[in-house]
Amino acid sequence: MQTGTSDEDFMRLALVEARAAGAQGEVPIGAVVVHEGEVVAVGSNLRETWRDPTAHAELIALQAASRRLGTWRLTECDLYVTLEPCPMCAGSIMLARIRRLVYGADDRKGGAVTSKLSLLEPGLWNHTPNITSGVLADDCANILKDFFRAVRERRTKL
Repeated sequence: MQTGTSDEDFMRLALVEARAAGAQGEVPIGAVVVHEGEVVAVGSNLRETWRDPTAHAELIALQAASRRLGTWRLTECDLYVTLEPCPMCAGSIMLARIRRLVYGADDRKGGAVTSKLSLLEPGLWNHTPNITSGVLADDCANILKDFFRAVRERRTKL
């Protein structure tokens, strides 16, 4: 898979995944797992497609990375995601022992890293990833705003 060199490069790849989700009618959230500077897995929201409430971009990417690397312990992996993880995803990030979480936009309604809850606060669990927020935050937020604006416009035309 593609290799990047910076947080912005990897977040741009997550945005590609988010756009692909949006093109399928999914909420446009994308995730990328990086191991030793190489992208080992990607994911995008597939809740509508799979009719599965757990088919979040982060979980899909974590599962793919675990399969590819042959372990559920992703201690040498970094996760890039376009939106602040929800409680389910934050818990999965902790359980997978992700080394570093990098996300773009804050999720004031459902974010479980800093916005609504602080589930990954140091000292709460046996593992806490390093966290970097706000990477390409405007791009990550705008893709969501544009998606939901289009959804509202379609609804008013019906």
